[in-house]
Amino acid sequence: MLRALLLCLSERKTPQRFLTNLPAVRKLHERFVAGESIAEALAAVGHLRGDGFEFTLDHLGESVHDPATAAAATQAYLQILDRLKDACLRPNISIKLTSLGLAFDEALARRNLAALADRACQHQGFVRIDMEGSPYTESTLRVFRALDAPRDRVGVVIQAYLHRSEKDVQNLTAVGAWVRLTKGAYQEPASIAFPKKAQVDANYVKLMTMLLASSGYHAIATHDPRMIAATQEYAREKGIGPDRFEFQMLYGVRRRLQRELLKQGYRVRIYVPYGRQWYPYFMRRLAERPANVLFLLRNLARG
Repeated sequence: MLRALLLCLSERKTPQRFLTNLPAVRKLHERFVAGESIAEALAAVGHLRGDGFEFTLDHLGESVHDPATAAAATQAYLQILDRLKDACLRPNISIKLTSLGLAFDEALARRNLAALADRACQHQGFVRIDMEGSPYTESTLRVFRALDAPRDRVGVVIQAYLHRSEKDVQNLTAVGAWVRLTKGAYQEPASIAFPKKAQVDANYVKLMTMLLASSGYHAIATHDPRMIAATQEYAREKGIGPDRFEFQMLYGVRRRLQRELLKQGYRVRIYVPYGRQWYPYFMRRLAERPANVLFLLRNLARG
């Protein structure tokens, strides 16, 4: 019930205006969001690279509803790609297609994505298309399939909690797509998503084995020690070296585990979000970890 409430709050403007002005909320959000400016994000990336981590940058923002805002988001990502290249860092970004116009004009989102893919190719970088709520699953995959770009320059995300994801993974691996596997962070009905965590976990492991058995370079995105252990065990059994895949984890989440995986010789990429539109992302992180809610409540009580 708490998870459902937090996910609901993530989509509401009235509580957003109230909560984002609370000092305790702003303090906690700094753990999960690497600032509001690109300069702050680049500083965070510099620290991560110094520690041996890979990174992907996400300029927070989603569900825009006019061409001008979609164009501004596209320009912001083009700037990120250029700034990373200028900093002698291999550009790697994560985007939501609704920030490029998918919610109102699929053709516009496709054109904006093509511009980012072209720039990423110029800079030898990579663009990851994030997966959003189920209303956009099919259109996101449709835009990805229509994109004329090398598979090692643009990849996509699949969410294990959706019933359809096994078929989607089959189709994506058949064309050599590079996939990031996640559990899923949106509130979805049982008619299209597994309602129980055990079911989601089982499907996650199944999809992980399908991905690692394919020829692409895939990202296993999880903070769950059991999912990590299952991945390690499968890779050992099949002789899949740590250069064939990577673990991905969120900025500020389970940092000790991130370091442990790095010490074990695995590639670990940190998803680094930044920007002023941090509230929906922040609420989804709270929904994933109840301990963060307790931390927030304790700080509110002190205030």
